[in-house]
Amino acid sequence: MSADIPVISCKNAWKIFGPDPEGFLKGMPAGMSFDDIRAAGYIAGVKDVSIDIHKGEMLVIMGLSGSGKSTLVRCFSRLHDITGGSISVEGQDIMSLSEKELIELRRSKMGMVFQSFGLLPHRTVLENVAFPLEMRGQDKHARRERALEVVKLVGLEGREDYFPRELSGGQQQRVGIARSLAIEPDIWFLDEPFSALDPLIRKEMQDEFLRLQQLLNKTIVFITHDFDEALRLADRIAIMKDGAVEQCDTPDQIVLHPATEYVRKFTEDINKARVVHAGVLAQPDATGEGEPQDASATVHDMARMLVNDTRDMIPVQRNGAVIGAMPRKDALDILLGSEA
Repeated sequence: MSADIPVISCKNAWKIFGPDPEGFLKGMPAGMSFDDIRAAGYIAGVKDVSIDIHKGEMLVIMGLSGSGKSTLVRCFSRLHDITGGSISVEGQDIMSLSEKELIELRRSKMGMVFQSFGLLPHRTVLENVAFPLEMRGQDKHARRERALEVVKLVGLEGREDYFPRELSGGQQQRVGIARSLAIEPDIWFLDEPFSALDPLIRKEMQDEFLRLQQLLNKTIVFITHDFDEALRLADRIAIMKDGAVEQCDTPDQIVLHPATEYVRKFTEDINKARVVHAGVLAQPDATGEGEPQDASATVHDMARMLVNDTRDMIPVQRNGAVIGAMPRKDALDILLGSEA
């Protein structure tokens, strides 16, 4: 696959629920609102969404219940057939695939983890993890070896012979993650996988997930309703409302420049200093004197330096090379609040 072709490309996609969704969409006036569509007896689960997801990217989709985030992800894997628009995976239109081709795509390319762990209670950890390989027809020895590999990867080595009832909630979730990884998917869909966990276990699972992504570099679509979780995990965040994407951008840009009032309300209670990085504040053509700050440092990380420093412009580096300079006042405004 060419590097410039998105892994998933979604263009003007609609998913309408109702008695005759295709006919309704064909005759629908342009610009019809979600409420107007509902008043006509239909629900726009996905409303004219266009988004590209690139190799190795972690896109987090978030929104309130009923916003359309789970429906959109089910359209990406064609668990739902879209009503209009197009969705392609690695350049191939998934709506053109036969049932057999679609099943093969899911089995060979896609891993899925959901909030409900869906473990088989009468099978051990190892047997649960090996189950998708069994469904694929892989021989017993090969699937055992692969299952042992991913059980170790998710930190469950030594618990291979445990049954789900003998595991904690966090451990059960790890089994679910291991099972989805067993097929070595290129694309990984996770639908609120940590929302049923206690806060401490949830934090541990986020740490584990970030570790796995560093090792595996999967293309990931992760659904959550927790903005803090989204900020922690995402390369980009897509915020949905009434089936539509209100804004899709990096965490830094979403908290600095919310595109709509709805997005602004999502971000208003966020500590921006813990989200915004020096690299985002750096002006490429600007220069500064003295020790540079790393582009990955947050304003919170730089707090003591910012308060005690006297430089107007502070150089910023990435991978050892200076990429520009950051206005100290801009960073202080984020840390302390604007004087205006």
